[in-house]
Amino acid sequence: MSVTSAIVLFAVIWFMVLFVTLPLRLKTQGDVGKIEPGTHAGAPANLRMKRILVIVTAVALPLWAIVAGVIVSGVVTLDDLDFFRSLRPSGGTGG
Repeated sequence: MSVTSAIVLFAVIWFMVLFVTLPLRLKTQGDVGKIEPGTHAGAPANLRMKRILVIVTAVALPLWAIVAGVIVSGVVTLDDLDFFRSLRPSGGTGG
């Protein structure tokens, strides 16, 4: 795995964890009862983004290490993930 692939893999995992983490324990302005003029009632009332980013990074790093380790070790290959192999014709070029 190249350095670029590792960075892209980390970014994908990081954003997936971020989007899963964002709605957890979220209190909206509508829940609290203090809606700021010009905002939606579903807007966060007290968003602590720095804390969320630290948690997301702490969760994404071990997940990335596991996925990268599996990819580098070769335990799972692309041939293992080819679920449509049985649908291809058995002879010829297949095209």
